Amino acid sequence: MAVSSGNYDHIEVVGIGNAIVDVLAHAEASFLFENGLDKGTMTLVDAEVAEDLYARMGPAVEVSGGSAANTVAGFASLGGRGAFIGKVRDDQLGAIFRHDIRSLGITFDSLPAPHGPPTGRCLVLVTPDADRTLQTYLGAAAEIGPEDIDAALIGGADITYLEGYLWDRPRAKEAFVKAGEIAHAAGRRVALNLSDPVCVDRHRADFIALVQDHVDILFANEDEIVSLFQVHSFDAAMQSVRGHCQVVALTRSEKGAVVLTDGEVHVLDAEPVPEVVDTTGAGDAFAAGFLFGLTRNHPLALCGRIGAVAAAEVISHVGARPEVPLRDLLKVKVGR
Repeated sequence: MAVSSGNYDHIEVVGIGNAIVDVLAHAEASFLFENGLDKGTMTLVDAEVAEDLYARMGPAVEVSGGSAANTVAGFASLGGRGAFIGKVRDDQLGAIFRHDIRSLGITFDSLPAPHGPPTGRCLVLVTPDADRTLQTYLGAAAEIGPEDIDAALIGGADITYLEGYLWDRPRAKEAFVKAGEIAHAAGRRVALNLSDPVCVDRHRADFIALVQDHVDILFANEDEIVSLFQVHSFDAAMQSVRGHCQVVALTRSEKGAVVLTDGEVHVLDAEPVPEVVDTTGAGDAFAAGFLFGLTRNHPLALCGRIGAVAAAEVISHVGARPEVPLRDLLKVKVGR
């Protein structure tokens, strides 16, 4: 169901992605092995598998999630003006998602579906090494299509941010392309997060074409960018990606990040944290900080530093969204 176009206060970043609720629980590596789960990756599952795994999990915490939604939440926590486009059902989890994202001051006008699959959920298993393994039932989130793209919202936003996880459905691809065309026709920029190396493996050729033709800003981690270009080293991947889009931001966990343009290379340190508790949402938070810097015309190195500060806060606790206002943390860490 399409959202009604209207007048919006100036939106800086609009995210398009899976509207899901995260269910987080701690688990030993042996639990992953016993249940045939591929540690550190995201796997799409059906409703039956999701229900069975949920019954086997230990005590869990439910929080609104979704990669692009997490990025917009982080962007809002920094003081940015964000919006989100995604699909939920008119059920309990859908109501939770709508409440949570709007409570952050984020514009979310996508109408809930009155029928069809239930609101999506992601089972997140956090192992003692702080790595996370995701089993995702997309549900209603996967039903997004071009009719859900609000031209007024996309055309007015500085940056439209696309979530690679959503690329698994043909109609979602159509929605991405439509959003990109609207943004560029309005002189705006488009960003893409590759999301997961397994996702890249499934859609390599499509992603390369999307990056080449529709994306201005690319986010990826080390594994994702190496997978995208099917090379054997990070250095080779850096050389392969240059020239495909205007800005590339590559995260490397404790090794920091590298930001590339045709004429610049910035190697950035990771922000130190006392303890890494849960890496869920680290890349989403980095993207939030980086986009916050871009929308304020900061130098790319500073954009990366803001991203590192945001990511460090998120990995210091369980859950993919900030527990403290990132705008306050930024004043302490960066002085802005």
